[in-house]
Amino acid sequence: MIEGLEAGERSVPDSDSGPVEERGGLSGPLRAHVRVFAAVVVLQVVGALAGLAPLLAVVELGRTLLAPGPIDEGHVWRAVVVGAIGLFVRLLFTAVSSGLGHVLDGQVQLTFRRQLAARLGRVPIGWFSRRGTGELAKVVGEDVSAVHPLIAHAPGELVSAFVVPLVSLVYLFTVDWRLTLITLIPVVLAISLVPLLMLPARTREQEEFDESMGRIASSVVEFVQGISVVKAFGGFGRAHGKFLTAVDDFVGTFFRWVRGMSPVAAGMQLALSPPFVLLVVLIGGTSLITSGGLAPADLLPFLLLGLGLTAPVAALGHGFDDLQAAGRAVGRIKEVLDVPSLPEPAHPVAPQGHRVELRDVRFDYEEDHEVLRGIDLVLEPGTFTALVGPSGSGKSTLVQLLPRFFDPSQGSVTIGGVDLREIGSRQLYRTVSFVFQDVRLLRASVADNIALAVPHAERDDVVRAAELAHIHDRILDIPNGYGTVIGEDVKLSGGEAQRIALARALLADTPVLVLDEATAFADPQTEQAIRQALVTPGGERTMLVIAHRPETVADADTVVMLENGSVVERGRPAELLTQEGKFAEFWRSRGGQPR
Repeated sequence: MIEGLEAGERSVPDSDSGPVEERGGLSGPLRAHVRVFAAVVVLQVVGALAGLAPLLAVVELGRTLLAPGPIDEGHVWRAVVVGAIGLFVRLLFTAVSSGLGHVLDGQVQLTFRRQLAARLGRVPIGWFSRRGTGELAKVVGEDVSAVHPLIAHAPGELVSAFVVPLVSLVYLFTVDWRLTLITLIPVVLAISLVPLLMLPARTREQEEFDESMGRIASSVVEFVQGISVVKAFGGFGRAHGKFLTAVDDFVGTFFRWVRGMSPVAAGMQLALSPPFVLLVVLIGGTSLITSGGLAPADLLPFLLLGLGLTAPVAALGHGFDDLQAAGRAVGRIKEVLDVPSLPEPAHPVAPQGHRVELRDVRFDYEEDHEVLRGIDLVLEPGTFTALVGPSGSGKSTLVQLLPRFFDPSQGSVTIGGVDLREIGSRQLYRTVSFVFQDVRLLRASVADNIALAVPHAERDDVVRAAELAHIHDRILDIPNGYGTVIGEDVKLSGGEAQRIALARALLADTPVLVLDEATAFADPQTEQAIRQALVTPGGERTMLVIAHRPETVADADTVVMLENGSVVERGRPAELLTQEGKFAEFWRSRGGQPR
C-alpha cells in the first residue's frame, strides 16, 4: 500500500470530482447483481421441488404395491415417469443454479477487493499505523473469501432445506396428521437448542477466536518481514516468543470456544441424526398401526420423507459457523469501507505556481497528543529545504502533509496559494512526488516500475531517468535489462530500489518533490550526483528533504530544525552553525566538519 503512493504510484480517480468508491458502499456488490442472485434462488426452488418427485414416486409405488387388491399399472408407470422427469429437472436446475452462484460469488469478491483497494488508496496514511499488516491482509484476503458460503452456497442450501421439508410436511399431513406431529419431535428438540448457540457468551468467544487468529496473522507477517533484522541482532528468541505467545493465546481461546459449543452441537447432532429420527417415527408409527389408527403402507412415506423434515435445522446447525463467520467478515469489510477518506473538493482549484506554505499547522494522530505544533514554513520555488531533527520530532509527519497523506488538524498547507484540500487528486499528483526511504517496488518489469507515473513514456525517457538516478548501468547488468521482473528475475538492494524510485520521480518531473531520506543507501559521491540531477534546468523544482547526513544538509538553501513537533531553528546551514544552537549540536553529532 505505502509504496503505491510513491511518485505517481498512487491510485488516481477518473476525475477530480472524486473517486468512484465513495458512492458504492457495502451493498453495492450485492445490489449490482441482484437479478443474478434472484435467478440462483428461483432455479434452486424449482430444482428442490423437482427433487421431491423421485421420493414421492417411491412413496406412491410403495403404497400402491402394498395396498390390498389389484395393482393399478397405469398409476405405477405414471409414478415412475414423474420420478424420472423430476430427477432430471433437479439435476439440471441445481447444476445451473450452482454454476451461477459461484460465478456471482467470484464477481462479488472481485468487487469487494476493488472497493477495498480503492478505499485503502484514499484513507489517511495515519490510519495504517494503527492497523497491523496481518490484520489488513486478513480483511482483503480471508474475510473476502469468507463471503463465499453466503453467496455461493447459502441460497441453494437454505432454499432446499426449507422448501423441500415444507412441501413434504404438507404431503405427510394429508396422510396422517398424528404421525406427522410425532415425526416433528426431533425438530422441536433441535430448535430448542438453537438459542444456546446465540448466547452473548458464545458470541464473545467467537469474537475472541477471530481476534486471536488476527494476532497470529500479524505476528507471522511481522516476524517474516523482519527476519533479517531479527537474526542479525540476535532477537530471534524475542520475536519467536511473540509468535508463540499469540499461538498460546489462540489455543486457550479455541478450547474455551470448543467447551462452550460442543455440548450444544452434540445435542443438536443427536436429535437430528437419522437413527434417532427413524426411532421416533417407528415408535410412533408402530403404536398407531397396532391400535388400528394407521394402515401399514402409510408408514412408508414417513420413513422416506420424515428424515427430510430435519433438514432446515440440520442446515442451520452445519452452516451456522460458516454463516456467522461470513457475517463477521462482512462486518470487518464494512468497517474498512466505512473508514473516512480524505475528501475530494466539489470544485477543484488549480494552484497558481509552486510556492509551498504551511500556516500554523497542527496535527495529532490521537486527541491530546499533538505531533506538530504550530508549524509556519515557506518553501520558495527552486529551493532545497533540509528538514532535520531527532527521532520522533515530527519530520515524517510534516513531509507527508505535502502530498496530502493527511490533512492537518489545524492550519493549512497551500501550493501556489491554494489549500491542498481544494486541489483535485489528479492535479495534486501532477504537482507533488514523494519518495520513501524504505522503498518497495512492484512485481513488474524495471521499465514499468520507473514509468509507473508516466505509463506511456518512451523508452528513451525511461533510460534517461535511470541514468540521472545512477541506476542505468546496474539495470544493464541484470538479466533482460529493463525487461527484468523485480522480485522474480532479480532482487535489488535497498540502495538500488531507492534509485529506481528516484528515477520514477525524475520521469514524473513534478515541480514539488519530497524525499524522506531517499538517498540513505547511496555513497556521498552518488548522492551528490543524484541531488544535482534532481535540480531542474530552470531551477524551479521545490524540494523538501528529510536529511541526516551532513553532506546533504550542507547543500541545502534552508535548514529547518524540528524538535517535539515545533520549529526551533531555521536558516542557512553556515549561519545556523555559527549560532551554536540545536542545529550545531545536530551537525557535530553526525560527524559534520566545521565550515
